Amino acid sequence: MTYDQSRIDEAVLALLAAHLFNTNSAWKGYDFAVMNRLHDAGYIFNPVGKQKSVQLTEDGMKRGRELAGKLFGAAGAGGSDRHRDA
Repeated sequence: MTYDQSRIDEAVLALLAAHLFNTNSAWKGYDFAVMNRLHDAGYIFNPVGKQKSVQLTEDGMKRGRELAGKLFGAAGAGGSDRHRDA
């Protein structure tokens, strides 16, 4: 199956933003190609290196939080209710 890489990039950015720790960093255990595209887009600082985490840029934080709310937000908490349990 062929996947839309931009949608995968958005999902990974949303996951990074949803799992930040207090330094605006998140664990970087995602595909290298995705991380490189997010870096090229200006959403994360350089992911290359021995660090196990990556820091989001200001734009990455903003866009990542928007995407996390859209994709993972709980009903009644400002997120989508399309996955709401009945």
